[in-house]
Amino acid sequence: MRRILPTIVLAQFFCTSLWFAGNAIAPDIAAQFHLAPGFVAYLTSAVQLGFITGTLTFAVLTIADRFSPSKVFFLSALLAAACNLGVNLHGIGTGELLAFRFLTGFFLAGIYPVGMKIASDYFQAGLGKSLGFLVGALVLGTAFPHLLRSLAAQLPWHYVTLATSGLAVLGGLALVLLVPDGPHRKVGQRVKFSAFLDGFKLPQFRAAAFGYFGHMWELYTFWAFVPVLLGAYNSAHPGVALPVSLLSFIIIGAGGLACVSSGLLSQQLGARPVATAALALSGVCCLVSPLFLQSNTPGLLLAFLFFWGLVVVADSPLFSTLVAQNAPVATRGTALTIVNCLGFALTIVSIQVTNLLGHFVEPQYLYMTLAAGPMLGLLGLWSGSEKRNILHFN
Repeated sequence: MRRILPTIVLAQFFCTSLWFAGNAIAPDIAAQFHLAPGFVAYLTSAVQLGFITGTLTFAVLTIADRFSPSKVFFLSALLAAACNLGVNLHGIGTGELLAFRFLTGFFLAGIYPVGMKIASDYFQAGLGKSLGFLVGALVLGTAFPHLLRSLAAQLPWHYVTLATSGLAVLGGLALVLLVPDGPHRKVGQRVKFSAFLDGFKLPQFRAAAFGYFGHMWELYTFWAFVPVLLGAYNSAHPGVALPVSLLSFIIIGAGGLACVSSGLLSQQLGARPVATAALALSGVCCLVSPLFLQSNTPGLLLAFLFFWGLVVVADSPLFSTLVAQNAPVATRGTALTIVNCLGFALTIVSIQVTNLLGHFVEPQYLYMTLAAGPMLGLLGLWSGSEKRNILHFN
């Protein structure tokens, strides 16, 4: 039993390194294909759209509840790794490039939410702590390609995709060989096309889901634009040469520590209060961002971005915990998957809206628009607290 959580965490870290592999090498890809720097937004959105399509497919077909989650995770890891390598093929165009990133995102739907489903099948008690480690692994996996690109700056960009695909295969193998189906798993016996809607009939599930949606409006847009933001700062301050890839890894990866810490803190204070505090702080960061983004002091900017990188994701495992705890038991995997699906659909809108507004809004004011997500998420949580006689957030 001791090996279960570490194995799930390590497998999640290895496999989710595929997620932002395209972002880490976006400048190299843009240079090779003679594309505008803003292409990174389309590269990110292709993965998100693939993930949304995949999670919707998995949810409607109740795959994570009908089949062995460990085997679903393994097969998804192999297929995602293969699609990630597709960008290395000689002679592909931008259409094929986006298609491979889309397919990588599609099969990530069998990794991230399914990993949470596996954890919830093992750790019903202390689920917030377990998912804190699990989402922390996702965050580090997301940031890892930036570190790889920084360390391999003198090597062709193809090595980043080779390394991340290799890690994904190892992660899938580790999970399927070392983590059997959990003791609390309840097998779904047949396809139920409306199963993904069952959770939304429950008020406590809806409140947790809406809090998560507000959180997601901000999170992936912040992550996607961290390299862009740092690059823009370098351009605006010619005497400054911030190492963009390394700092992107540190700022995004720091969120992994925040996830673990918030998961542990939730054991003492409860998941809902900690999630609310983190969501409020990240909303404040959005609103005050102009004060720091136009600073002439790089250290002040980096300290702010580091703090924002912590609070922007600290609530993620807690919202997943609340969703899992309040979902119907027989369709827990499907409920987690559909909430992920809708949350990531919002990230595409947010990323594209931010990218579009970048043509009209001064850069230092651009990220204030992200505050809409935390505000609406807090409203969803507040509406849930009004029904405390029927809500039991742990």
